[in-house]
Formats: sequence, C-alpha cells, structure tokens
Amino acid sequence: MLRAALFVLLLAVAHPAAAQPFTVGPVTAAPGTAAAGTVEVAARTGDTGTSIPITVIHGAAPGPVLALIAGTHGMEYVPIIALQRMRDRIDPRTLKGTVVLVHVANMPSFLGRTIYYSPVDGKNLNRVYPGKADGTISDRIADTITREVIARATHVVDLHCGDGNESLRPYSYWITTGDPAVAQAGRAMALAFGLDHIVVDKARPTDPAASLYTSNTAITRGKPALTTETGGMAVVDEASIELVQRGVNGLMKHLGMRPDGPAPVSAPTLFERNEVLRAGATGIFYAEVERGRNVTKGARLGRVTDFHGKTVEEIRAPFDGHILYVVGTPPITKGEPVAMIGAR
Repeated sequence: MLRAALFVLLLAVAHPAAAQPFTVGPVTAAPGTAAAGTVEVAARTGDTGTSIPITVIHGAAPGPVLALIAGTHGMEYVPIIALQRMRDRIDPRTLKGTVVLVHVANMPSFLGRTIYYSPVDGKNLNRVYPGKADGTISDRIADTITREVIARATHVVDLHCGDGNESLRPYSYWITTGDPAVAQAGRAMALAFGLDHIVVDKARPTDPAASLYTSNTAITRGKPALTTETGGMAVVDEASIELVQRGVNGLMKHLGMRPDGPAPVSAPTLFERNEVLRAGATGIFYAEVERGRNVTKGARLGRVTDFHGKTVEEIRAPFDGHILYVVGTPPITKGEPVAMIGAR
C-alpha cells in the first residue's frame, strides 16, 4: 500500500497551476503560450562559456512537466532536428501541463562536430552529471541542466541517436535501479514511447550526487525518465525523425497531456543482458556485421588493424545476441566502443 501511495504521489507532484507562468532560466511562458530563449553558462578561466537554447510550451491547463533534452552529444542530429519541428506542433492552448524543449544541450560539441566528447574540456557530458557549478564547461552545462530543467520537470527524456560514428538500430533504455515506483513509471514511459526494442539497464548509479547520466539524474531525484536512441552516423533521415515525434506524442498521451496519440508498444523485445564491446588497440576498424543483425557467440563482428594494414585485434561476440549498434567509420581509439550487443 505504501508503494502504491508513493507511485500516485510521484505522478501528482510539481504540476503547475494553470493560472501561473512557468519559468526556466530567463524564459517565462504564460499559460496557453510558448516562449523561447537561451540559458547562459557563464565563462570561466579556460573557456568562454556557452548557451543552451530552450523552448517552454506552457499549457492552459495543469499537468505534468515533460523535459525533452536533445544534443547531449553534439553529432547526434536526429533528436535536435525533431525538436525543432515539434516546437511548432505542440499547441499550448490545448496542452495539459508543460513541455520544456532543450534543443542543444552540448553546444560546444554540436558546433565543433565532435562525437562523445566536448572539444573544450574533452569530457563526455553524459558522464559528468549532476555537474559542478565551478567545474569545466561540461560540468557546468550538466549543473545548469540539473538545476534549471531536471529540477523543474516531473518526467524527463534524454533523446539520443547513434553518434556520428555509430550505425544504430532504434531502441530505448529502461533504467531499473533506484526506487521501484520510479522504475515502473519509467517502464510505462518506455512502452508509451513505442520503440519495440528496450534495453533493461540494471547498473546505473543510485547516488544523486554521482548520477553520471542525464536521465539517471532525474531518476535518482524521484522523477521517471527515459533514454531513447533513434538514428545515427550523423544522418538526418525522415524515418528516424518520425520515430522521435511519434514517441513524444505517445508519451504525452500516456501522461494525460493530450487526448490523442499512438498506442504503447504491446510486445517489445526486452534485452536483459547487454555489453558494449571496446577496442583493445588504436588503429582502423573494419566492421563485419550490420546493426539489427542476430549473431552467435564467438562470431567475428569486426577487426582492428594498425596503420599499415596488419590485424591487431578481432572483435567477437561474447554471447548469442542482437547488434544494437556498430561503429561505422574507420578511426578507432583504444578503449572506445566498437559495438553493443544485447540478449533477450
């Protein structure tokens, strides 16, 4: 009974009153309107700071606060473009609740066209949460998003795709660590988003002060959250954009923010086991398997050669499974991912 009561309370918290404006940083939207602007991350010694463009769509009626965060990695373009389109397709006059769009979380990486890491401090934004107000640029971006966006949200989606070097099949992460009520609400979000392949992530940190990941920062603060993956290889394609738009519409329907939308996925494939395979050497990677393919244990997924063409490492499947993504460009550095495999 206590768990059920907690779950009901969780879904009810922080719904803004319809008559009150909603503010994120310097951006304020009155009920039934949308407003756009930027949240500034001030300069410090060693960098010039940055800005985070956002849109606040504040419904005329009360409801959840859904934060949609794109551009955590700068070359993951599909979610960025999807949110550009969605900002004009969500009508605040009929919306129940509030949608906060973070259009580009990691502007240094976006403008620098870098995979994984910021060109300013060399850090992966999705590994430094909840951030530090006096840290490097990535630390301060994470701190700003934690305080200004995640703290104001009731539900969070971190929208990813395969990075500029990753050939990826669509899937989402359902994080099961932490409060069981939050985890079950996250499962419902994953089903509502509609991607039919779901990775069950049982290994995220539970300490709010060392949450590391964007979505996990929300979860460790009692807010249901989801990470999605749609698209990759720095390609902006209509099919992947549509997956994001469909997913957000389904999620808003699930949360009661709109009356219509697609139905939840009814029979998803759940990957209870997954592993990111990493290169043991620096060189040139030759993939020998495609995303979305099933492989058997021991199958060769690719090889790494030195810069004279000599094979220095073979990458083999550690178990029977499904290729969720594989690196699709030649450069590889020791310790970097080459593929991810999941098992049902």
